[in-house]
Amino acid sequence: MKYLYAFILSASLAAPVYAWQVAYTVRSTEIKQLPYSDAKTVGKLDEKTKVDIMLRKGGWTKISSGKGNGWVRMLSLRSDGSARKPGDNGLQSMLNVGRSGSSGITMTTGVRGLSEEDLKNAHPNPDEFEKLEKYAVNKAKAEKFAREAKLKNQQLDYLPSNL
Repeated sequence: MKYLYAFILSASLAAPVYAWQVAYTVRSTEIKQLPYSDAKTVGKLDEKTKVDIMLRKGGWTKISSGKGNGWVRMLSLRSDGSARKPGDNGLQSMLNVGRSGSSGITMTTGVRGLSEEDLKNAHPNPDEFEKLEKYAVNKAKAEKFAREAKLKNQQLDYLPSNL
């Protein structure tokens, strides 16, 4: 048991500033081992389950809860607007209010594109590429689809190369 406390203490000291922000699930959601849709599911959270936010990455949030730890989609969570940051005394809380609103927290939701680091660490996935190739169609099939959907042909000019 003392090892568990030591682990929790060391993890909390290494956690980023916004760790320990409390949130609730807005719908039933799966907990993933990694921040990817096809990652292994390691648990499930019911609607309105309380979780602690530990880290954010793109559209994913790493959480800790009584039902498991892992990654959930950011849009599956709603912040309650409070944070239990270590060392936040009354004076610090007042300073936080002046900086970013009544709760001391500014939260945005969105998904960024690929970062330079993501591109450098990318690895090809031949199986996924093979799946993607199955969606390819020839010109005749594309034109047939467009006619059946009553789409109009529209000519678009290329963007200037100096952009």
